[in-house]
Amino acid sequence: MIDPKTADQASALGLDEKYRLLLDIIAAQGSAAVAFSGGVDSSLLCHAAVEALGKRAVAVTVVSPMLPKYELDQAVATARKAGIEHILIEESAIPEEVAENPKERCYFCKKLEFSAIQEAVRDRGIAAVLDGSNQDDLADYRPGLKALEELRIVSPLRSAGLTKADIRQLSRRFDLPTWDKPAFACLASRIPYGERISPDKLARIERAEEALRSAGFRQFRVRSHGDIARIEVAPEERRRFFDEALLDRIAQSIKSAGFLFAALELEGYTMGNLNRQWKDREA
Repeated sequence: MIDPKTADQASALGLDEKYRLLLDIIAAQGSAAVAFSGGVDSSLLCHAAVEALGKRAVAVTVVSPMLPKYELDQAVATARKAGIEHILIEESAIPEEVAENPKERCYFCKKLEFSAIQEAVRDRGIAAVLDGSNQDDLADYRPGLKALEELRIVSPLRSAGLTKADIRQLSRRFDLPTWDKPAFACLASRIPYGERISPDKLARIERAEEALRSAGFRQFRVRSHGDIARIEVAPEERRRFFDEALLDRIAQSIKSAGFLFAALELEGYTMGNLNRQWKDREA
């Protein structure tokens, strides 16, 4: 568990000091497994783990229906470039407590995912499992953080006071391919709480989002509302939809993926958009 006072003190440090603290925190573990998604945060964490621990660090990715193949392929390539051993855990089924999709879904998902990682590296004598949550994650609804604390997962980026901006700056300095990678969350985050998650729904969302990626969009989500796909793209990318030919092409691709209707969120992409459904009710 992270001491809030220590984290607050770390956040006041300069970037170089934060990075040195990050290396010290990782080195103090003796050996570690990085829970690796291939995103901005965990990619920097892998880089730092190799620097701090060398061969005593491994990366572990849980491969489930909630992880798109595109993200998995990028994770494999990034781990290879980092020079870290990469372990893949295949999870073909969606656990029932996750499939039910309650508001606490991320708690159950993280508890199961990190328990699986701990089990996978236990025979290797790995001392700690590291996750890539950062200082900014404390500002949003993150029920998964509770699961990390219960399992005694180490969060070095948060402990070192590193924000997302810090992580991107360091990633660029170290020439990591993820330094400007758009934020990503698992495919389950596209489905409103209370609506059951199934492999078919996740596959439909993945195909729809691949259409946006193929069209050149960088930051996007396809939110699933029954038969309606609600498209979110970064606010600065919305102007591209004034192209009627592009609209027709995207609509056709979304419907070919399995949706009956394709709609555009006029505000554009906002992190945690689906959290509004319960925040508004509790306000």
